[in-house]
Amino acid sequence: MGTSEQEAIDLLAHVPVFEALGPRELMRVAAVSVPRSFDAGEVIFREGDASHTCYIVRSGHARAIRAHGDGRTLTLAHFGPGDIFGELAMFDDERRSATVETLDRVDVVAVLGSDMRRLLREHPDIAVKLVISLGRRLREANERIARQSFQTVQSRVAGVLGQLVIQAQAEGAGDRDVLVVVTQADVAQLAGSSRESASRFLAVLERAGIVTQGRGRVVVHDPEALKRYVY
Repeated sequence: MGTSEQEAIDLLAHVPVFEALGPRELMRVAAVSVPRSFDAGEVIFREGDASHTCYIVRSGHARAIRAHGDGRTLTLAHFGPGDIFGELAMFDDERRSATVETLDRVDVVAVLGSDMRRLLREHPDIAVKLVISLGRRLREANERIARQSFQTVQSRVAGVLGQLVIQAQAEGAGDRDVLVVVTQADVAQLAGSSRESASRFLAVLERAGIVTQGRGRVVVHDPEALKRYVY
């Protein structure tokens, strides 16, 4: 087994959608994966494109966006190391429901949907385990949506920042003064609030010394204090 294949196995093992797979099954998935790289500001795929590849992030950051009918661009999700996107391509070739673009240089492991579907036909046990993992993710997403429906704007914004802090810490950031590369507009959209409401709460956090805002970035000085706003 080559070094790159072992690296792919190690990466896949930490991706929630593959968490139910054993070492031999991960090896089979890694065998049909290929490394790819994208420059900062590059579009990986666009809303409406054919869905033929899923991607697991090795390094860098990207975001999923969707065009609104009135011309606005809505941010749906941020992706960092260990995150997967375009995963439905493993099961069908429906059109992409969103555009994914890079925020900085991004290295990924790509798996062609046709290769994955062949693997699932040859090894039905992998298909069963993937369905179980995807079902778990769906339940977690439903619970998160239900929870957010009862949260205030402040709680949702603090929760979004908290998740981005956790992602940055997983990439090596410290316990304090955590740099999060995100715009006010992205925070608002991820939190399901207006930009004005999110901006007002971010200003409250800044006056309290919990965060410092910059152009396209937020430094969270005290992540523990931020948790007090999430309920």
